Amino acid sequence: MIAAKVTLRRWQKDDCQRLAELANNRNVSINLRDVFPYPYTLADAEEWIAHCESQRGASTQFAIVVERQLVGGIGFEPQPGVYRICADIGYWVAQPFWGCGIATAAVLEASRRAFAEFAFERLQARVFAWNPASMRVLEKAGYQIEGRMRRSVIKDGQIIDSVIYALLRG
Repeated sequence: MIAAKVTLRRWQKDDCQRLAELANNRNVSINLRDVFPYPYTLADAEEWIAHCESQRGASTQFAIVVERQLVGGIGFEPQPGVYRICADIGYWVAQPFWGCGIATAAVLEASRRAFAEFAFERLQARVFAWNPASMRVLEKAGYQIEGRMRRSVIKDGQIIDSVIYALLRG
Protein backbone atom coordinates (compact mmCIF):
# COMPACT_ATOMS: atom_id res chain seq x y z
CA MET A 1 0.00 0.00 0.00
CA ILE A 2 1.17 3.50 -0.72
CA ALA A 3 0.44 6.63 1.27
CA ALA A 4 -0.92 8.48 -1.79
CA LYS A 5 -4.16 6.47 -1.49
CA VAL A 6 -4.84 7.46 2.13
CA THR A 7 -8.16 9.19 2.78
CA LEU A 8 -9.90 10.40 5.92
CA ARG A 9 -13.64 10.09 6.40
CA ARG A 10 -16.16 10.20 9.20
CA TRP A 11 -16.60 7.04 11.24
CA GLN A 12 -19.61 4.91 10.22
CA LYS A 13 -21.66 2.24 11.98
CA ASP A 14 -20.39 -0.26 9.40
CA ASP A 15 -16.87 0.25 10.82
CA CYS A 16 -17.62 -1.33 14.21
CA GLN A 17 -16.50 -4.89 13.55
CA ARG A 18 -13.34 -3.93 11.65
CA LEU A 19 -12.46 -1.29 14.24
CA ALA A 20 -12.75 -3.80 17.06
CA GLU A 21 -10.53 -6.27 15.20
CA LEU A 22 -7.80 -3.76 14.34
CA ALA A 23 -7.78 -1.87 17.63
CA ASN A 24 -7.63 -4.99 19.80
CA ASN A 25 -3.83 -5.10 19.61
CA ARG A 26 -1.53 -4.52 22.55
CA ASN A 27 1.20 -3.16 20.26
CA VAL A 28 -1.21 -0.40 19.22
CA SER A 29 -2.72 0.41 22.62
CA ILE A 30 0.64 0.58 24.43
CA ASN A 31 1.43 3.81 22.56
CA LEU A 32 -1.91 5.53 23.18
CA ARG A 33 -3.59 7.29 26.09
CA ASP A 34 -5.62 5.19 28.47
CA VAL A 35 -8.93 6.30 26.91
CA PHE A 36 -8.05 3.81 24.14
CA PRO A 37 -8.89 0.54 25.93
CA TYR A 38 -7.20 -2.82 25.79
CA PRO A 39 -8.63 -5.27 25.17
CA TYR A 40 -10.69 -3.36 22.61
CA THR A 41 -14.14 -4.92 22.26
CA LEU A 42 -17.01 -4.60 19.83
CA ALA A 43 -18.86 -2.63 22.54
CA ASP A 44 -15.91 -0.19 22.69
CA ALA A 45 -16.08 0.26 18.92
CA GLU A 46 -19.84 0.83 19.00
CA GLU A 47 -19.48 3.39 21.79
CA TRP A 48 -16.69 5.24 19.96
CA ILE A 49 -18.59 5.41 16.67
CA ALA A 50 -21.78 6.57 18.42
CA HIS A 51 -19.72 9.33 20.05
CA CYS A 52 -18.27 10.38 16.69
CA GLU A 53 -21.67 10.31 14.99
CA SER A 54 -23.04 12.65 17.67
CA GLN A 55 -20.56 15.40 16.70
CA ARG A 56 -22.19 18.40 15.08
CA GLY A 57 -20.54 20.60 12.48
CA ALA A 58 -17.03 19.96 11.26
CA SER A 59 -15.72 16.60 12.40
CA THR A 60 -12.59 16.26 14.50
CA GLN A 61 -12.37 12.43 14.42
CA PHE A 62 -11.71 10.39 11.30
CA ALA A 63 -11.30 6.85 10.08
CA ILE A 64 -8.08 6.35 8.10
CA VAL A 65 -8.93 4.47 4.92
CA VAL A 66 -6.70 2.98 2.23
CA GLU A 67 -8.35 1.60 -0.90
CA ARG A 68 -11.76 1.64 0.87
CA GLN A 69 -10.32 -0.39 3.76
CA LEU A 70 -10.28 0.92 7.34
CA VAL A 71 -6.69 0.86 8.67
CA GLY A 72 -6.71 3.23 11.66
CA GLY A 73 -7.96 6.43 13.21
CA ILE A 74 -6.92 10.03 13.66
CA GLY A 75 -8.38 13.07 15.34
CA PHE A 76 -7.75 16.31 17.12
CA GLU A 77 -9.14 17.55 20.40
CA PRO A 78 -9.70 21.29 20.76
CA GLN A 79 -8.31 22.54 24.07
CA PRO A 80 -10.49 24.55 26.50
CA GLY A 81 -10.33 28.09 27.83
CA VAL A 82 -7.21 30.13 27.19
CA TYR A 83 -5.81 27.17 25.19
CA ARG A 84 -8.71 27.21 22.71
CA ILE A 85 -6.40 28.20 19.83
CA CYS A 86 -4.67 24.82 20.26
CA ALA A 87 -5.64 21.22 19.59
CA ASP A 88 -4.02 17.93 20.52
CA ILE A 89 -3.69 15.56 17.57
CA GLY A 90 -3.58 11.80 17.98
CA TYR A 91 -3.54 8.86 15.61
CA TRP A 92 -3.05 5.13 15.29
CA VAL A 93 -2.58 2.71 12.42
CA ALA A 94 -3.21 -1.03 12.70
CA GLN A 95 0.00 -3.03 12.98
CA PRO A 96 -0.25 -4.81 9.59
CA PHE A 97 -0.04 -1.36 7.95
CA TRP A 98 2.95 0.03 9.85
CA GLY A 99 5.86 1.39 7.85
CA CYS A 100 3.82 2.22 4.73
CA GLY A 101 3.63 6.02 5.11
CA ILE A 102 -0.04 5.86 6.05
CA ALA A 103 0.30 7.65 9.38
CA THR A 104 2.32 10.48 7.85
CA ALA A 105 -0.22 10.98 5.06
CA ALA A 106 -3.06 10.94 7.61
CA VAL A 107 -1.33 13.48 9.89
CA LEU A 108 -0.71 15.78 6.91
CA GLU A 109 -4.37 15.66 5.86
CA ALA A 110 -5.81 15.96 9.37
CA SER A 111 -3.53 18.93 10.07
CA ARG A 112 -4.62 20.61 6.83
CA ARG A 113 -8.28 20.14 7.78
CA ALA A 114 -7.76 21.35 11.34
CA PHE A 115 -6.25 24.63 10.17
CA ALA A 116 -8.74 25.05 7.29
CA GLU A 117 -11.91 24.39 9.30
CA PHE A 118 -11.03 25.75 12.75
CA ALA A 119 -9.33 28.85 14.16
CA PHE A 120 -6.42 26.89 15.62
CA GLU A 121 -3.01 28.53 15.71
CA ARG A 122 -1.29 25.40 16.94
CA LEU A 123 -1.58 21.63 16.72
CA GLN A 124 0.41 19.57 19.16
CA ALA A 125 1.19 15.93 19.84
CA ARG A 126 2.68 14.27 22.87
CA VAL A 127 4.55 11.05 22.10
CA PHE A 128 5.76 8.47 24.59
CA ALA A 129 9.56 8.44 24.58
CA TRP A 130 9.60 4.73 23.71
CA ASN A 131 7.84 5.42 20.37
CA PRO A 132 10.41 6.81 17.90
CA ALA A 133 8.30 5.68 14.92
CA SER A 134 5.56 8.15 15.90
CA MET A 135 8.17 10.88 16.32
CA ARG A 136 9.34 10.24 12.75
CA VAL A 137 5.75 10.45 11.51
CA LEU A 138 5.35 13.90 13.05
CA GLU A 139 8.71 15.13 11.78
CA LYS A 140 7.87 13.99 8.23
CA ALA A 141 4.56 15.86 8.52
CA GLY A 142 6.37 19.11 9.41
CA TYR A 143 5.91 19.07 13.18
CA GLN A 144 8.83 20.36 15.22
CA ILE A 145 10.06 18.99 18.49
CA GLU A 146 9.60 21.46 21.34
CA GLY A 147 10.92 19.47 24.23
CA ARG A 148 11.11 16.39 26.35
CA MET A 149 8.87 16.29 29.38
CA ARG A 150 10.68 14.14 31.89
CA ARG A 151 8.70 11.59 33.89
CA SER A 152 5.42 13.05 32.61
CA VAL A 153 3.49 9.89 31.70
CA ILE A 154 2.48 6.72 33.50
CA LYS A 155 1.63 3.80 31.22
CA ASP A 156 1.31 0.22 32.39
CA GLY A 157 2.77 1.18 35.74
CA GLN A 158 5.91 2.67 34.20
CA ILE A 159 6.74 6.35 34.60
CA ILE A 160 8.27 7.53 31.33
CA ASP A 161 9.21 10.65 29.45
CA SER A 162 7.12 12.13 26.67
CA VAL A 163 8.17 14.33 23.78
CA ILE A 164 6.04 17.23 22.56
CA TYR A 165 5.80 18.23 18.91
CA ALA A 166 3.92 21.16 17.41
CA LEU A 167 2.84 22.54 14.06
CA LEU A 168 1.91 26.21 13.84
CA ARG A 169 -0.51 27.83 11.40
CA GLY A 170 1.34 29.26 8.43
